[in-house]
Amino acid sequence: MFTLLTPNSLFGMGNPLLDISAEVDKDFLDKFGLKPNNAILADESHKALFEELIGKFPAEYHAGGATQNSIRVAQWMIQKPEKVGTFFGCIGKDKFGDILKKKALEGKVDAHYYEQEEEPTGTCAVCITGDKRSLVANLAAANAYKKDKHLDLEENWALVEKAKVYYIAGFFLTVSLESILKVAKHAAENNKVFCLNLAAPFISQFFKDGLMQVMPYVDVLFGNETEAAEFGKAQEFETEDVEELAKKAQALPKENTKRPRVVVFTQGKENTIVAQNTFPVLKIDPKDIVDTNGAGDAFVGGFLSQLVQEKPLERSVEAGHYSANVVIRRSGCTFPEKPEFH
Repeated sequence: MFTLLTPNSLFGMGNPLLDISAEVDKDFLDKFGLKPNNAILADESHKALFEELIGKFPAEYHAGGATQNSIRVAQWMIQKPEKVGTFFGCIGKDKFGDILKKKALEGKVDAHYYEQEEEPTGTCAVCITGDKRSLVANLAAANAYKKDKHLDLEENWALVEKAKVYYIAGFFLTVSLESILKVAKHAAENNKVFCLNLAAPFISQFFKDGLMQVMPYVDVLFGNETEAAEFGKAQEFETEDVEELAKKAQALPKENTKRPRVVVFTQGKENTIVAQNTFPVLKIDPKDIVDTNGAGDAFVGGFLSQLVQEKPLERSVEAGHYSANVVIRRSGCTFPEKPEFH
């Protein structure tokens, strides 16, 4: 079954960040109290981190932000028509904001940013050690997204209504729960597909209330094994088995009963767990891995590229595995001009 795609079929909303990425050493992680493969929000103690990252290591700049990455990857996998993916988020009127606009344009994503002058465009320090990445996000402007100033505007809400599939990473729970709920309720009321990512362990730990307000509307839940374990702990699932965690997350209360919930937990090079199923990932020689930053976002992007075309679940997982495999061979969440996914 092939569904003819139209522009704005896939909607994403989240934190648009410019990634500042560099290979660092363990001393650097220890100095700033960072853990490999974690993601945190920057606080006062991380001010010097950004300066040191740029000053001490050869840093690269890439368009980032989890949701924006996934929408860019989905659009890359789809290729034509252009602008199937819509993205909303907040940036500053500055150089970094201009880079993000340019990257969205190059990626053929229909980005509609809420631009404001109080806060600078957000950045994310990507601290790479071997095949692990530790993320420190300084949200800045991304944190200033306002439902009433952007999402509620007639021309913007019209783009939300055009979509069939919605994707928001859990990171946005720290910014605008009311925006997420408005989109999630629209999806449930119109039998459209709403997808959420657990995003990082701290979301399940410290933003549990907001997360559980959104959960009844979630048709597809994504996460990696670390996030799944933390979610299970917060929900008192009393298991660390990823397959069991997926089944328990699937069984949580659900608003739109026309669609059973799909739960997709990735585990790096181990099998991807889809509640009731497991899928082996594509093999890769560890020496071909440049960095794993954006691997999870790329998996979601590949998955969404097929979901929006109403392809079977297996095909979505295959596409997710393919795009993650491409991205980990490159620096940042970047990809060649065209995919070779058949």
